[in-house]
Amino acid sequence: MSSTVLRYDIVIVGGGPAGLTAGLYAARAGLSAIILERALPGGQMMNASLVENYPGFPEGVSGAELAGFMEQQASRYGVMLETAEVIGLEPGQPHRVIMEKGTVEAGAVIVATGSQHSRLNAPGEDRLLGRGVSYCATCDGFLFRGQDVAVVGGGDTAITDALELTHHAARVNVIHRRNQLRAGDVLQRRAFEEPAIAFVWDSVVDEVLGQDRVTGVRVRNVKSGQQTTLDVGGVFVAVGIKPNSQPFAGSLELDGTGQIVATERMATPVEGVFVAGDVRSNSPRQVSTAVGDGATAAVYAARYLQERG
Repeated sequence: MSSTVLRYDIVIVGGGPAGLTAGLYAARAGLSAIILERALPGGQMMNASLVENYPGFPEGVSGAELAGFMEQQASRYGVMLETAEVIGLEPGQPHRVIMEKGTVEAGAVIVATGSQHSRLNAPGEDRLLGRGVSYCATCDGFLFRGQDVAVVGGGDTAITDALELTHHAARVNVIHRRNQLRAGDVLQRRAFEEPAIAFVWDSVVDEVLGQDRVTGVRVRNVKSGQQTTLDVGGVFVAVGIKPNSQPFAGSLELDGTGQIVATERMATPVEGVFVAGDVRSNSPRQVSTAVGDGATAAVYAARYLQERG
């Protein structure tokens, strides 16, 4: 992208399912729209080997294939897609989206930068991502029907994932570095009463094992230093979520988790700036809800621009 400041009706920051959907709706409304994505279009969806809970695909679809369909559809209607790292937002009329190399202006901005899962940083984790390592029990739990699995973490997300996985897996091993959970009391009580859940206390994962698929995890007790191996077919990592909201921390309101605060119309308190997908406060972090957010944000962004004339 050149150093010349370009102007669009709508700038969409992020090319995941929320951003791609927002671009599609904006273009179909007759607006000039550009999507700024720092990596490949598709976002976290690209990590899913099989998405089985997205409507319209009864046999499931790979995350990469679904992302490709969304990108093709948005491009068909004239949405521009540029690779760019966004580093800031200067609200105003027009709004200015600041990139590492250049600036774009727009009457409306939709922030759809998604989130990233905190990693274990254990050997084997990245290599076996999508081949037994998952960050979404709701998305991938069905793939492990009848198998033993592990959930790493002790907060609300980890215990919710563990309970979800009991509907599919034979046994769910919850590995937590402390000797008590951080999850809420209700979730803890349900987990302790569930016979399919076992707890591995005071322990961390030193390595995810397997060649083509996960076959186990090497676990170390942080008090004794003793290592053991758990034979599992899947590892669900739930040690935290980091919304990709850092470039907007000085210009938009963030909640206690770092997500961007917005109304049911996806509007932020800054006039003309909207938010969609995982980076939105209270997002369920699902592909289908991100798509709904993107459509909603684009519809109300278009109305905002029409009302301004």
